[in-house]
Amino acid sequence: MSNPIRYAVVVNDEEQHALWPEGVPLPEGWMSEGFEGTEEECVAHVDRVWPDIRPLSLRRRLADHRSAGTQETR
Repeated sequence: MSNPIRYAVVVNDEEQHALWPEGVPLPEGWMSEGFEGTEEECVAHVDRVWPDIRPLSLRRRLADHRSAGTQETR
């Protein structure tokens, strides 16, 4: 038997994605990403659009660190 619940893909300011049951109010800090479907469809969508699961702040820090390291070696 398939899961009759439909989900929305939601995203926060750190660009982290999650599945949220349709019709349930979103928690503070999360907004709809615009994709809705079954759990399976939503998981497949998240896998496509969120290949790097690190939070945005960490990705930025690492990029800044690499950039600073590159500049120091010149």
